This record gives sequence, structure tokens and C-alpha cells, in this order.
Amino acid sequence: MHQPDSELVDLVFDYMRDRLQYDPVPLDHPGDGEQLRTHLAGLLNEHGNAPADVLKLYDHELSRAVISADSPRYLSFIPCAPTKAALLFDMVVSCASLQGISWLEAAGAIAAENQVLRLIADRAGMPETAGGTFVSGGSAGNLSALVVARDTARRRLGVGPEARLRIAVCDQVHSSVKNTFNIIGVEAFPVPAVDRRFTGEALRAALAADPNPETVIAVVGTAGTTNEGIVDDLQGLSEVTRERGLWFHVDGAYGGAGLFAPSVRARYNGIEHADSFVVDPHKWLFAPFDCAALIYRNPQLARAVHTQDASYLDVLHTEGDEWNPTDYAYHLTRRARGLPLWFSLAVHGTQAYTDAIEAGLKLAQDSAQVIRDTEHLELLHDPQLSAVCFRRKGWTNADYYRWSQQLLADQIGFVTPTGWDGETVARFAFLHPGTTMEMVEEILATMA
Repeated sequence: MHQPDSELVDLVFDYMRDRLQYDPVPLDHPGDGEQLRTHLAGLLNEHGNAPADVLKLYDHELSRAVISADSPRYLSFIPCAPTKAALLFDMVVSCASLQGISWLEAAGAIAAENQVLRLIADRAGMPETAGGTFVSGGSAGNLSALVVARDTARRRLGVGPEARLRIAVCDQVHSSVKNTFNIIGVEAFPVPAVDRRFTGEALRAALAADPNPETVIAVVGTAGTTNEGIVDDLQGLSEVTRERGLWFHVDGAYGGAGLFAPSVRARYNGIEHADSFVVDPHKWLFAPFDCAALIYRNPQLARAVHTQDASYLDVLHTEGDEWNPTDYAYHLTRRARGLPLWFSLAVHGTQAYTDAIEAGLKLAQDSAQVIRDTEHLELLHDPQLSAVCFRRKGWTNADYYRWSQQLLADQIGFVTPTGWDGETVARFAFLHPGTTMEMVEEILATMA
């Protein structure tokens, strides 16, 4: 079982080669549950199946029931557009069976990952001491960082798990942050948004008006809200956190990649003061799923919280310059998921990344102008990054959903509706460098 024959290797390589050569990648369709269950019935049996038959089933049935997030016509949620170099190296990582938890086991891989973390930290203006690890996504990054914020505050305040602790957020914060609060036993300290943005002035006023501001231990700012691509007032928020000694966490899972784009870099001013920062390379830094960079201003604080103690792990924690990624998040077992990004950056250079991100920003601006110029459409917010929300005048909730389903059925685009102050509207999320204005205009034409 452990030694695949050459026929199986050739089959899989041929399939991967064909998939990598798609240009453009087709959208495909959502699957029908009954049909999929029928195709899979009896497949997992005592004696196994011919590799060619299993791969054919995947290719012809299963893979066609998956909407491809790397299609240039995928404009929903936050797309994924990994470079071919990153995809190929992801295969190398998988074949290598790297156990990426410790310097002892994977020093070469971790050194390369840390080079990428250093690059991102430099773009954010964080100090030379900054460092962290790659985790599975923004949810894992936010959870790991806010656990450190909580435990650091408990030690500073001299309180135990029973103490009431709160973290300041506004209503545009990502759902994973709200979920984290439930997991780690802290409360939200809600601050009203100002034009859909979390500002330092609003935070300062909310703290001044609260009878127990000492229970607020941290602030979460967003560098690119998922729905609208808005960057919070990071400069103002950082001033308040420094005045009050609060942990400052920045969720840049989607929008943090804008740090590589000179045209919008000023929007991120203040991020250099963050105590922790998350960006997902599997979004706008063109890496494969699943890859998120978690960076701490002072990694030793994270190490004090996340290091797992057990006799069988003692060998990992010796004197020296070792860097164990398992010490900086809640994980233990870990793929070296930063290596595909490292390889792609090394192959293409950082300017190619800047150019690709700037292309997405320009596409959002150009699309917004077309919407402004179209009588039956209404732009809801000038795009700050690459998300564009707009209204089709006269449409109901049902109209948007019928339109979205027809777009996908016709393979014109995958554009799901979203919410705007309780109203259903349309939204584009631009990220793929292969998305063109011709594609956008084709989609918009279906709303006439």
C-alpha cells in the first residue's frame, strides 16, 4: 500500500498537469447530493478499486461539482488565485511529509517560512523582533492572537478566568472574531462605526463613557472588511491602545495584502503599532489554501501562552536560536504551509505581487465607474480596496438570488448577493489578475 506503482504516479501527474494548464479555469457547478451519493456508493470497499477508475470518477463527477475559487469569473466571498509556482510547490510540500512544528524536525522549511513572515512584517513596519507562524486561516490566526491578548491581560491585571474581560470591536468585524470571543470566554465591547469604519475617536469616546473601562483589554481593527473592503482607522485606534495599554490586534485576512500596493499603503498607517496581525496569503497573496500568516510584535508573549508542555516535547525546547512554529498558535501538528508562498515569491519577485494587487484595485475602481454611469445601477460605497457593493434599482431579494443562480448556470460568473443595512444587494470581490473588464461588463449587462 505504501509503494504506489508507476502507473498510478503517471495517472496523477497527468491529471495535475492538465489541471494546471487550464486557462482560464472554468467555474463549474454546485453538486447534486443524490447524484454524488450514487456515484460514491460502494467505492470504499474491502478490496479497493483500479486507480484509473477512481481518478476518472473524481475528474468527471466530483471535481465538476466544485465551484472553482481560482476561476477569474469567481467574484464572490473572497476568491483564491494561487500562482502556478505556488501550486506546484504545494505538491512538493505534500510529497515531503514535513512535520512543520519544530526547528529540530524542519529547520530548513521553517527558515524559509520565517523569511516570508519577515517580508510581511517589514511591509507592515513592524520591528525586527516581530515573528510568528503560518496557520490554516484568519479564524485560526484571530483565535490564537486573541488568546495571547487575553492571557497577557490576565497576568498584567493579576486576575483569573473568572474575571470579566472585554475586547473592543465595531459591527463590521469578521464573524471569526465574534466566534473567538465565545470560545475564549471574553465579551465584546461594541463601538459604533463611523461611516462603516472603526475609528480612534469613537473608541476613545466609548471608553470614556463606560463605567468599567478597565475591563477592556484589547482592540480589534480590520484592514479590509470582508464585505466592503474598508480599512479601519488603524492610526487612531493605535493611539488609543498605546494611551491605555491595550493589546492591538489587526485582522487583515483579506485586505492586509494591500500593504504591497503603493496606491493604498497610506490607508494602513498605524498597523506598525499592532501587537498582532493576520493576513491570509491564500486570498490576495496568491497562495493555495490553506495559508494564513500570524505575526506578533513580541513573539515571546505568544510563546509564553501557546507552548505545549509534555515530556515527549521537552527535546524541542532547548537552548539556542530554535524557532518552533507550534509555540506561536494553538496548533501542534502543522503543515509547512508557508513554503508554497515562499517559493512563488522567490520565483516571481515581489514586484509581480505588487502589480497583481494593483490590478485588482484598478479593476474595482473601473467597475465602480461603470456602475456610476449606468442608470439602473447604484454604487453603495466608493471602493477602498477590491470589493464593490452596488444596488440594482427596483430589485427585490428574490431578484438578486435568481440573477446569481442564472449567472452560475450560464457560467458567466459566480456573484452571490450580500447584505447592506438589512437590504440584499450585489457585490464583486476582485482578486484574480485574470479577471477583465470585459467579464465585468458581461455580468453587469445581465442586470439590464
